[in-house]
This record gives sequence, structure tokens and C-alpha cells, in this order.
Amino acid sequence: MELEFSGEVWHWRGPAPWYFVTVPEDGCRELAAASAVVSYGWGMVPVTARMGGVSWETSLWPKDGRYIVPLKAAVRRRAGGVDEGDTVTVRLSVEID
Repeated sequence: MELEFSGEVWHWRGPAPWYFVTVPEDGCRELAAASAVVSYGWGMVPVTARMGGVSWETSLWPKDGRYIVPLKAAVRRRAGGVDEGDTVTVRLSVEID
């Protein structure tokens, strides 16, 4: 399954701060259907993500009925210094056996 979308980067300032981009609702419906087959617990969905010329393995986190893509500092740096408030295009690949 392939999914591409654009979204705004946001920062969660919890005890372990992270940057994320939220998958739009229509994409979340597709992911929810696939999650029954690919989720490995807590609703996490393993994906290969691509942003700009950077590709990495990660897992989507379920949050408030949607999915969010975690953006590690190294990924944001390699993608050109992506920061909070930036709009990015993300491509997700979910391997469904």
C-alpha cells in the first residue's frame, strides 16, 4: 500500500519531545483497514517513509483516531532542516503480506 500526503510538522513537548506530521483522515481510513494485518501492538503500523530525498523505516503512532508520523532529528536534518510549522510531503509504504 502506498500513501502520499502533505502536512504541517508539529512538536510535542512532552517529557521526551518529538516532531510529527499527522496523516490526513482519508489516509487514516486506508491505514486503519491495513492495520489489522500489519500492526504489531498498540496499533502501531510499520512503514517505510520518504520525505524529500530521505527514506527511513519507522512506525505510525495512533493518536486521537488518526495516525502520526514521527520525524527524528536526523531525518529532519537530512531532509533540509525541517522544523515545526513547515509543510512537508510524506510518502508511506506499508508492506501487506
